[in-house]
Amino acid sequence: MDTEWRRLRSVLLHRPGEELARDGNPDERLMLAPIDLDRAQAQHDGLARAYQAAGVTVRYVTPDAAVPPNQLFCADLMLMTPEGAILGRPASPIRGGEERWVARRLADLGIPILKTIRGSGTFEGADAAWLDPSTVLLACGLRTNPEGARQVTALLSELGVTTLHTTSPPDTMHLMGQVRFLDDRRAITWPGRLSETGHAALADHGYEALVPPDPDELSRGMAMNLVTLAPAHVLMPAGNPHTQSFLEGLGVRCDTAAVDELTKAAGAIGCLTGILERDTS
Repeated sequence: MDTEWRRLRSVLLHRPGEELARDGNPDERLMLAPIDLDRAQAQHDGLARAYQAAGVTVRYVTPDAAVPPNQLFCADLMLMTPEGAILGRPASPIRGGEERWVARRLADLGIPILKTIRGSGTFEGADAAWLDPSTVLLACGLRTNPEGARQVTALLSELGVTTLHTTSPPDTMHLMGQVRFLDDRRAITWPGRLSETGHAALADHGYEALVPPDPDELSRGMAMNLVTLAPAHVLMPAGNPHTQSFLEGLGVRCDTAAVDELTKAAGAIGCLTGILERDTS
């Protein structure tokens, strides 16, 4: 994988289990509100069906022991490259160990693990995005620290890939919450979140930065937390009519999946999805 927009072929998901419904302060569990597990599982199953309907193979992380409550957010736990995966290392102590289950599943699938972030480094895959097959945009902030970014940059350099660095504002968890790619020339951005460096990187690589019209849908509806299925074809959270209309007005086909129960865990479709494979041409 070396783009964010070519046809999607395979994804990695973790169907949430009892870890999502355990008692505890939602804030301490990095969540927004208590979650109805049955409803969350039904929505997760619906998300998998939406991928399958679009011709995407769904692989599952199925741990054989208790896992932390945020295990479902597979996007944070890996970054795919054309030669294999860079394994993430979550910044929050409560998420410690999530990456080992992804490592086991990648091994089962025969996908090489090129790098595991170590020492004082932290890195979450949602802080990185491919601008083109030879360039990655990487953000430091709450979840990826400078040491983690240094390790990722060094590995990508070995692959002949240039890393452009940016920073995330204090109220933004990931780069994923700042920019998403529709095709090889258009991206959507969240106003005030993507840095000047990030905007410059988009412009330098030929992207037009477009702004969805409804801030409330971006915030409460997580409308930008989508996955691109193919050029000008996305899978986005249902219940965001203004954003969907905006995208369709750009000629973008919008498939939707209901994830409003899952968003109580502080993430949506993009966060839930580990990208395993896209077409390379």
